[in-house]
Amino acid sequence: MPAPDTITAVQLSRLIGLPDAPVLLDVRTGQDFAADPRLIPTSVLRYSAAVPQWAAEFTGRSVVVICQRGLKISHGVAAWLRHAGVRAEVLEGGFEGWVAGNGLLLRPERLPEPDPQGRTVWITRSRPKVDRIACAWLIRRFVDPNAVFLFVAPSEVLAVAERFGATPFDVEDVFWSHRGEGCTFDTMVEEFGLRSEALSRLALVVRGADTDRHDLTPQSAGLLAASLGLSRMYRDDLAQLDAAMALYDAFFRWSRDAVAETHNWPAATPNAQAKTMA
Repeated sequence: MPAPDTITAVQLSRLIGLPDAPVLLDVRTGQDFAADPRLIPTSVLRYSAAVPQWAAEFTGRSVVVICQRGLKISHGVAAWLRHAGVRAEVLEGGFEGWVAGNGLLLRPERLPEPDPQGRTVWITRSRPKVDRIACAWLIRRFVDPNAVFLFVAPSEVLAVAERFGATPFDVEDVFWSHRGEGCTFDTMVEEFGLRSEALSRLALVVRGADTDRHDLTPQSAGLLAASLGLSRMYRDDLAQLDAAMALYDAFFRWSRDAVAETHNWPAATPNAQAKTMA
């Protein structure tokens, strides 16, 4: 049992990637961060000694505080946050415990430079269908929950990216794009260091839907159908992205928790069993 106001690495790993995941605040010292600059997915770096100045930013939110070993720094920061009306817990064992438990770790060198508001800004072609929506979902759920996405005419993506400091994705001749038989979602899972059983399985579904390879998974055709339907429902690309987040949340939860579950009709009621035996 974790101590009061703490959360275990296993418990936290079940929350990362979900729409109601807590805010993760990495308050490791500069020396500890320099020794291992990897991040638990979606973590936000904060200077622990300045917590009285920034605590109010998270009022009303659920927060998990992460220091190197889950001791005095994170407990002190969490106490200050609770004083400011924040629901704050400490990661038991801290960053070291997360690493020891083989938790997912984000490669920070792949993160684009944030804008003045601390958000990463991404740009791609307008009228997204599968891969561009899947990538945006992955970024929002595992990289930067506050990421900004710009959808522009295909011919203008690179020029707008340069002018406004955005990172282009899912267009030709850029870093974040298709490689070999993989799609951009595959590239992001690999380059961000997010490869897990659930995300690798989801990546195969996305690849099959995005590249018309419905032989890859039985779910790929369904994902494509739902994606095309959403693209017809929304003229606004951002509204379409907002609507599609729940679709990918559902596919992720299936990929993580429900691949072995089936659904049959009629249900196995006593009457149905009697008919089968007759």
